[in-house]
Amino acid sequence: MEKFSALNSCTVSNAKDFCFDMLTDEEQELIDKNSIDVRYKKGEVICKHGTFASHVIFLKEGLAKIFLEGVNDSLILKIIPSGNLIGLTSVMENSNVFHYSSSAYIESTASLIDINIIRKILKQNVKFANSIINILCENALQTHGRFFCLTHKQLYGRMADILICLSERIFKDKSFELNLSRKELAELTGMSTESVIRMLKKFKDDGIITLEGKTVNVANYDLLKKISEYG
Repeated sequence: MEKFSALNSCTVSNAKDFCFDMLTDEEQELIDKNSIDVRYKKGEVICKHGTFASHVIFLKEGLAKIFLEGVNDSLILKIIPSGNLIGLTSVMENSNVFHYSSSAYIESTASLIDINIIRKILKQNVKFANSIINILCENALQTHGRFFCLTHKQLYGRMADILICLSERIFKDKSFELNLSRKELAELTGMSTESVIRMLKKFKDDGIITLEGKTVNVANYDLLKKISEYG
């Protein structure tokens, strides 16, 4: 992974591309028989920090967030688009709870897979196990990058990081419909809602982005990257 990507990413690679292709037909059938699809409304909790983890969650459709909860606020660790797994840290031995919370940004569908089935396949399928290790390592690198961004970058750099990640890794387009509220963007960037509104206006006035309703268009991508790198 490039240094730049590791330091500005708000998400991780599509887990489906890594691990499920490594399953045998019998293992895929076993997962299918021991999973159930659940529909989540916008804002609905997908998993709760500290609750019993009986399953690993595969987000089939939608957009979710992973976060740690405090008494009065929360810290968002990453955004999870479709094709990713939630709750992998609960797979390790002697771990029976979720180590973070997750909720749906938009209406989403997730497949809840029996955690014991995942553990069983990990022990018998080396390629699948290696893929899960790769995903966990990428998650660790992404989290390190998030903390670097939040603790070492100014407001401009933090906003640039999020806009690049949304464009490159979530929506995969320089023009995208932003379904996140200003408050949710504030949680992602470690800013106040007022600062988010001010930064977006500044980026717009400087010709870096254009805003039309909920649609964001990255007009000057090179400058946005430079702000992120030196922010």
